[in-house]
Amino acid sequence: MQARDKIDRLYKTLMIIALIITGVILLKDIVIPVAFAGLFSVVLLPLVRKLERKTGRLFSILLALLGSFTVMGLIIWFVVSQVTSLVASLPGLEEKFFSVVNQASDALNHTFNISTDEQSRFVSDTVKEMSSSMGGLLLSTSYLVYFIVQVPIYIFLFLLYREKFKAFILTFTAGDELIWQKDVEHVIQGYISGLIIVIVITGALISTGLLILGIEHAIFFGFLSGALVMIPYIGIGIGATLPFLVALVTKDSLWYAVGVIAVHGFVQFLEGNFITPRITGARISINAIAAILALLVGERILGIPGMILAIPAIGTLRILLSYSKTYKPFTILLEGSTSKSREHLHE
Repeated sequence: MQARDKIDRLYKTLMIIALIITGVILLKDIVIPVAFAGLFSVVLLPLVRKLERKTGRLFSILLALLGSFTVMGLIIWFVVSQVTSLVASLPGLEEKFFSVVNQASDALNHTFNISTDEQSRFVSDTVKEMSSSMGGLLLSTSYLVYFIVQVPIYIFLFLLYREKFKAFILTFTAGDELIWQKDVEHVIQGYISGLIIVIVITGALISTGLLILGIEHAIFFGFLSGALVMIPYIGIGIGATLPFLVALVTKDSLWYAVGVIAVHGFVQFLEGNFITPRITGARISINAIAAILALLVGERILGIPGMILAIPAIGTLRILLSYSKTYKPFTILLEGSTSKSREHLHE
């Protein structure tokens, strides 16, 4: 009888998980900004609590939002100004670009026997494909605007009505205190601090590689690529674009540009397989295997935003499972080998 109850409970759980995943996929345009707002709300919560001691909840939330978005705006302004200044300071950009194109065309003609006409047709077809994809790009841009507008609104509402959300959850736990609340906050805040460490390490590694190659503005490019690590797998590749172009323009040999790609590829391998899983995983007591699988599942469900949200989500899931008598054993598969998490203390 107990075995049948366990099977029935497992079947219902799997059905609920399947329904949740289906709902998330169908409503991902709504789920993504809400999820990011929830993540940022937890990060801002300690600051809001401190400000509430001196002012009311409404003004404390507004001050926290204003301060955080001001800092983000200054960072974006600094990056854009640096890139603009860099491009303006590069001499002979147009001449060098066409020189590289001509060299590549000659190499294709002599090495692979691809005629100039065939190359022109390939470029023409590529331009047509890019033009046909502009509609999707415009849709992505409009969604980005929607995302930027919606997230601050959701953050404000989450922080303003957090006591109501807590009371709502308590109705499903028979009035028990939310003893896992602080653990969830610790997981998310630990993830953010771990992400900052990953950005610093990645930026330092790429900066070192670019300095060895003698690339101008190596430190700026290195930490720009490090910041883009927030976009798993492809972020560092995006960050390689600018130093690659600088190497083409400022260096006499194409091998410097190849070296830039090699540096970014090597660091991306280290970051994706060792640095991020170990640092962010250790900060939230998740082993490397669970972290990598979470990234892959998150990408399959929500794409790049799912990969960004995957680590704090799996860390939160571990906390919730640790407070469940039925599903507590699953935490063994998720927790890190050196975890000192509290689930072993509340049996």
